[in-house]
Amino acid sequence: MHNIKLTLAYDGTDFSGWQIQAGRPTVQGALTDVVRKLTQENLTIHAAGRTDAGVHALGQVAHFKTRSELTAAQFLRAFNALLPPAIRVLAAEEVGPDFHARWQALSKIYHYRIFRGRIVSPFEWRYALHDPYALDTEAMAQAARLFEGEHDFTSFAASSGSKEDDRERTAMRVIHRSETLVDPQRQTLTYAVRGRSFLRYMVRKMVGTLLDVGRGRLTPEDIPRLLELRDRSRSGPTMPPQGLCLMSVEYPEPWRLETQ
Repeated sequence: MHNIKLTLAYDGTDFSGWQIQAGRPTVQGALTDVVRKLTQENLTIHAAGRTDAGVHALGQVAHFKTRSELTAAQFLRAFNALLPPAIRVLAAEEVGPDFHARWQALSKIYHYRIFRGRIVSPFEWRYALHDPYALDTEAMAQAARLFEGEHDFTSFAASSGSKEDDRERTAMRVIHRSETLVDPQRQTLTYAVRGRSFLRYMVRKMVGTLLDVGRGRLTPEDIPRLLELRDRSRSGPTMPPQGLCLMSVEYPEPWRLETQ
């Protein structure tokens, strides 16, 4: 068996997220259709993270195992010839048999981009939240740093849709980096966050809370209190998906083949 690692970029606007859903276009579905045509095998493609509907990726990572003798370079060319233009395979390589895109990921980096200009360009609106109103960006920066560390993020996660699953899942997460980046020249404010794993809608609710801080509805000192409350109704709103992008996934090096 060959284990093929893919690095992917996609515009999530017209997809119902990563995960295959009956009757809906998904990124996993498009990739699976192509790889099954290429290999004539009933394969499953696993991703580092299941991005939601409308969320983009510049550095998603996935893998699949196959008996096909196609090389990684041949898979790369074939995927990009057959996939819709909204999905591109940036790199393909054969890795060791133990590599798993999700379970071996050390961390993921997400950016949420907010366009601050008065008029959003038609080339920007699919990839950023448009918010031209006054914000206290220094207060937002202070609040963002308070997400760092290990916390229970129940207040910043959407329900899974199942009360039983909500009771059984752990909401403890470790955030390695959390900061806001202001670019006056491009009229953007970007929230950058790095962690090993995230709950459903977690980053988008964190952004909604930071915007409430920027508008004076909350203060930076409210972040520890909201974490302690473990009540999702008390945090900020879940922001729209188009501003969110999975930038990269980090892995330890030993997953490369010894022969490479």
